[in-house]
Amino acid sequence: MTGTPRPHDAGGPHPPDTAAQKGPSRIDALLDSVRTDLERLTPQAAAHAQQKGALLVDIRYAALRDGDGTLPGALVVERNELEWRLDPTCPHRSPEATGSDLHVVVVCNEGYASSLAARSLRELGLHRATDLAGGFQAWRDAGLPVTPPVHPPESSRPTLDT
Repeated sequence: MTGTPRPHDAGGPHPPDTAAQKGPSRIDALLDSVRTDLERLTPQAAAHAQQKGALLVDIRYAALRDGDGTLPGALVVERNELEWRLDPTCPHRSPEATGSDLHVVVVCNEGYASSLAARSLRELGLHRATDLAGGFQAWRDAGLPVTPPVHPPESSRPTLDT
């Protein structure tokens, strides 16, 4: 490290961030800002969009998919690969990434990370990208189809005691 370390750089307590104490957190403000440009879909609207050709993209990590199941017909792309797999100009794209006019509905677990991901896709030129309000949990709560997990959740696996 170069320069004179400040107290919080030297392992001491970080100074209080007074901005976090006034109004919404920065991430909440960012989500509000991002969502003003998105036409977020309800679970029913997302299912209808999928029937009309929209691509549902499940960005939940494997443990959530293994525990809760998946959305039938959704493309599974973990969040850390999303932009590379859906950028239609990228050599590492998924075959489903057919062009900038693709209607993409991003699905996370509860509808937070998906908003940020949809914004990122829009910045790549996928101008119809949006997300599912409430995420996978809202889809399941709406009674829409879910493909059961391939592996049972850890809590339901047999143990030596059962």
